[in-house]
Amino acid sequence: MNTFEKRFENLPVSIFNEVEIAADLVARQVAKLIKEKEQHGQKCVLGLMGGSTAVGVYEKLVEIHQKEKLSFKNVIVFNIDEYYPLSPDELQSRYRFLYEYLFNEVDILPENIHLIPGDLNRNDVATFCQEYENLIAEVGGIDLQLLGLDGRGQIGANEPGSTVNSTTRLITLDYSTRMGAASNFFGEENVPKHCITMGLSTIMKAKRIILMAWGEGKSRIIKKVIEGNISEMVPASILQKHDNVQVILDAASASELTRIKTPWITGTVKWSDKMIRRAIFWLCAKLEKPILKLTERDYNDNGMGDLVSQRGPANKINIKVFNDLQHTITGWPGGKPNVDDSTRPERATPFPKRVVVFSPHPDDDVISMGGTLARLSEHGHDVHVAYETSGNIAVFDDEVVRFLDFIRDAADIYGFDRKHADEVYQEAVNFFRTKKPGQVDLRSISECKGAIRRGEAKAACRYINIPENHTHFLNLPFYETGTVKKKNIGQEDIDIIIKLLQTVKPHQIFAAGDLSDPHGTHRVALIAILEALKQLKHEEWLQDCRMWLYRGAWQEWDIADVDMAVPLSPEESRLKRLAIFKHQSQKDLPLFPGTDPREFWKRAEDRNANTAIIFDKLGMAEYQAMELFVRYHFENDWV
Repeated sequence: MNTFEKRFENLPVSIFNEVEIAADLVARQVAKLIKEKEQHGQKCVLGLMGGSTAVGVYEKLVEIHQKEKLSFKNVIVFNIDEYYPLSPDELQSRYRFLYEYLFNEVDILPENIHLIPGDLNRNDVATFCQEYENLIAEVGGIDLQLLGLDGRGQIGANEPGSTVNSTTRLITLDYSTRMGAASNFFGEENVPKHCITMGLSTIMKAKRIILMAWGEGKSRIIKKVIEGNISEMVPASILQKHDNVQVILDAASASELTRIKTPWITGTVKWSDKMIRRAIFWLCAKLEKPILKLTERDYNDNGMGDLVSQRGPANKINIKVFNDLQHTITGWPGGKPNVDDSTRPERATPFPKRVVVFSPHPDDDVISMGGTLARLSEHGHDVHVAYETSGNIAVFDDEVVRFLDFIRDAADIYGFDRKHADEVYQEAVNFFRTKKPGQVDLRSISECKGAIRRGEAKAACRYINIPENHTHFLNLPFYETGTVKKKNIGQEDIDIIIKLLQTVKPHQIFAAGDLSDPHGTHRVALIAILEALKQLKHEEWLQDCRMWLYRGAWQEWDIADVDMAVPLSPEESRLKRLAIFKHQSQKDLPLFPGTDPREFWKRAEDRNANTAIIFDKLGMAEYQAMELFVRYHFENDWV
């Protein structure tokens, strides 16, 4: 890629299709530096970070240590921040994170580990911070600092407004930062209000810096950091002043960069059908014109003159893109019988179809594709819904108390054992009185939370006429740790999916396509499905099966990538909303809300309505709402 194509970027950026490849590259660079320092008899001083962005890097470093005998005996480490106040043994502690993912697995010397403690006496914090700065200086400064990026451009815990001369200090976390961390702390009220962090000045003194970001959730702030001006309101933008920075991104986090989102502005592009769609839709949005009203001058004035030269005239391009988009729209997501299906997203036969809808959690199905799910059921398809995980960690403790209290009353009504019901209820109440945030539940409580979510899922399915014997609760083992941190996918998870698929032998599979979060449940669940399909690739039924990906509650597909768009009427939108309402434990205030204050039903409804508006503005028919799907060609993974 030449300099012209990167001319909007103020930092050197490398983009990788897969997070695993990017993390491997970073780990290899860290390992190379350690070896070079060792060969010269020198210490290697690393600045480390906690959080999911670093997991893949640390796992790869452990692998290099074990398989390639990389020694950490010459390594000195400093961590960049720590929540305050927080005990080092708490699940969310950076201290615990670094020991579990790295230090306990390599041969680093204990005396070379310098971490910020979260349990300092408040009166000692200022003294510690100054000593921390002095200690970094005494060892010659940090050779390589690893950085992640939070949603408003924070590096370390430096909130917007942090000054360029700030050093290690205690800061107050902004409300939005605490909301973003709420899922790790099992509720916003449990997130510490403060953090001890290296300052921007401390970070900038590092001899070399690697900034990493994964996932679409980071794409907008990445654009500001990379292409925007230096601003205290975007702390990471200060890195533009450092002379040895490398930015490592996956494709999702880089998606808003100019050379990725609108490459025709930066130079010559190869005009594939998908690239043409993306460019046309961008031009429509910029000029506020529908597709068929775009003119040749519109193309030429906006960096797309070569498209007209290669594929023109303009009206020919407009008509093709218009027709392609129109052909994605269908009210028959399972295929319409007895019609010409050559321009339809789904084939007409067989009809009805056997369908498996995979839902990572017990509500993703109705939140993400509830209208389509109801339509498949209405059209008479043999629909099965497979809930991959129990979702038990996302149930509030007081829901369990309410549920068990109901069982106590039901015991009197139906003649059950009231004494045993009282004992179970009291056991739960006593446990919750002393339970700490993040503490693993008693097995009986975990199972109760799972039962609550199963009951809600079955209620939602009944509401859209999916029979109870077509709801499958897979309870994949990778999820059942009782904590936010999950196990890696194993063959036992894959075998459960294989068994279901072999039983149903579906013609259609729907699954959550959220691949950008490297450690999120949605991504892990999809990887398990794809591996199961790979192991089933010789099955005859799979040759006539199609897979459609939907998006979760957080984001929607880019319309340029969409292969099927299912319109919803006002009544169908209402039906979807009421199906979501069946998930009472997740309504009003979900345990893991993220930074968006809206309830899940509202997020879904707004998203579907906004999608319909976009289609309308492009010149399509006006609908109440739309759900979008991308076809996944899983057979490509087998080549």
